[in-house]
Amino acid sequence: MADFGRVLALLGVILAVAGMVMVWLGRTGLPLGRLPGDMVYRGKNATFYFPLATSLLLSVVLSFVLYVIGRFRR
Repeated sequence: MADFGRVLALLGVILAVAGMVMVWLGRTGLPLGRLPGDMVYRGKNATFYFPLATSLLLSVVLSFVLYVIGRFRR
């Protein structure tokens, strides 16, 4: 059970760091979340937002970063 607690604490730290990075990126003026290809549907009482282009861009960037880290760890 102690290992599960450590995993939860680590996930909490990772989420907190990711949140701070997102706040920082929002202040820099980068258009993450407003890229062409991000879908927004605004109805009368609801808004549906699906950041497709932003998700793809972040996936490519994170894949490249993890690839480079993996290559240097060998």
